[in-house]
Amino acid sequence: MANTPFAFKQFTVNQDQCAMKIGTDGVLLGAWSSIDNNPFSVLDIGAGTGIIALMLAQRCHAEVIDALEIDDQAYEQCVENFEQSPWGDRLFCYHASLEEFAEEIEDEYDLIICNPPFYTEDYKTQNASRDLARFHDAMPFEHLLQSVAILLSENGIFSVVIPYKEEQYFIELAEDYLLSPIKICHVKGNPDAEIKRSLISFSFEETETEIETLTIETERHKYTPEYIELTKDFYLKM
Repeated sequence: MANTPFAFKQFTVNQDQCAMKIGTDGVLLGAWSSIDNNPFSVLDIGAGTGIIALMLAQRCHAEVIDALEIDDQAYEQCVENFEQSPWGDRLFCYHASLEEFAEEIEDEYDLIICNPPFYTEDYKTQNASRDLARFHDAMPFEHLLQSVAILLSENGIFSVVIPYKEEQYFIELAEDYLLSPIKICHVKGNPDAEIKRSLISFSFEETETEIETLTIETERHKYTPEYIELTKDFYLKM
């Protein structure tokens, strides 16, 4: 089932060649990330299927929406998904590592967005592509933040989704690169569940952090009004 195309309201995403399939984390990040600074240029790091870049193409008028993907098959699938979307003229995927890209590119981006690999457990599967997509050692947080600090424009915003348990560590690391949290959303599955994810937006400007909580369901398959409001422009059944 996970290999079948995923249809959204304005575009369809093929995912049969990608180790990491479309999931709630990516959709939440793509829908939640602030575009209040009216970005001219957007960069999606570790694009996978290209879902987040596609969501940003739907949400904003950025003329440049670049994506970065190191895995061969995921890169090819991302390009395919971009080309068949309504915004193919604004979307471009680079096949490179983040380190290579940050060293070679001279452009800066007004919005950088990343759903990074963050499984830090000493555990690997037999699927190398899935491991590359899932595990923190494929893109250490320090490496990610160092590159973001180079690529982000002066008034740019960097948005990321990470496990809640990593939030404080990630924020402290970001401070080393002069990035301050401006907005945090704590995500929980239901009212009785523990907070599972943190959506965080950073900028170079120090400001008071706005903190909110998002609950996805009141009970199984009964979504909260807040979750519906956030995702209704994308999911077919919202």
